[in-house]
Amino acid sequence: MHTPPSPSGVERTDESAIRIGALVPLTRPGWVEAGQHLLAGLELAVCEVNNAGGIVGRPLELVVRDTAADPQRATAAVDELSRLGVAALAGEYHSVVARAAAASADALGLPFLCSSAVLDALTEEPTKWVARLAPAQSHGWQIYAEFLLSAGHSRIAVAIGPGVYWASGARTLRDYLDPRGGTVIELDTHSLAPTALCEELVDNRATALLLLVGYPDPAVSIVKSVRRDRRLAEIMIGAPAGQPEFAEWARLLGDDGAAIPFLRYRPERLSPLGARVETALRERLAEVPSFVAFEGYDTVAVLAHMLRSHGVDRARIAESWPHVAVEGTRGHIQFSRPPGISVWQWAWAPVQVVDRDPGDPDRFRILHAR
Repeated sequence: MHTPPSPSGVERTDESAIRIGALVPLTRPGWVEAGQHLLAGLELAVCEVNNAGGIVGRPLELVVRDTAADPQRATAAVDELSRLGVAALAGEYHSVVARAAAASADALGLPFLCSSAVLDALTEEPTKWVARLAPAQSHGWQIYAEFLLSAGHSRIAVAIGPGVYWASGARTLRDYLDPRGGTVIELDTHSLAPTALCEELVDNRATALLLLVGYPDPAVSIVKSVRRDRRLAEIMIGAPAGQPEFAEWARLLGDDGAAIPFLRYRPERLSPLGARVETALRERLAEVPSFVAFEGYDTVAVLAHMLRSHGVDRARIAESWPHVAVEGTRGHIQFSRPPGISVWQWAWAPVQVVDRDPGDPDRFRILHAR
């Protein structure tokens, strides 16, 4: 299904294959579990395309490159994949890495369908070469802010780490909450250890703490400290970036990882296609598939449709974004240009706020949806 790089650096491939470059974080400091789910979705869809006869009789092939959450590594991978003749790029989970890949794809004239990254400014300037499936951060995080207010939280602390993604998320929350009577209190995790952060939460009378930090640490350490501080027994911990979606979260935190609301991008009820793909992904991953796995599958479904309709010419592929109409696992996929978004965007994938049920941490509860 995908061709790993050979020891000599020369790619071995079926000469008749149509190749798609896949950018995936598969080693640390990348979020490896998210990368594995993304790759599982990509590979499953490629397998199904080929079992159904390929692209007008030609097999589809993934050429996978590990970005390891490194923007420079992603840029080099895009350059290499372009030289190898891929028809398009797919994937990536980390927003800052996807932004670097998008800049390279734009410069090279290489179509890139970004699967999972949400940062609004995926490119500095509007581009015809890049499209995205995941909802923009400002859209999803505004829905999370709606949930906070509806749940009665107006004094909201954010434990924030360095990086443009976290800063952008905090800004979205503040822009929505401030005019509606909410207060956002930023706590810098670079200067505050988890125990000191707990003191700040008490002093500021926060009713909610949002984790805008790296995973597993310091996110896991902060959750453990807050859960063990009796003064904070009533505080709600939230993780809009989606850390609790993955099984590793439950393994690391056990019961402490439940009742922590997060964003995920899937509907309450899957279509017959979505249900079938969910079953196949569960078998492939040997665990419950995350929404990231569905994003991977949908990415290939869209690109395969475009390749069947428009061939492998990169310019023709890029020109066809506005004409896409594909039934994905989570809804009908079409691309448009929402205000403030510089790429072709599916507006929008379903958005939920969910948490793990304290009575059964393997079960997810839907708390808010749009």
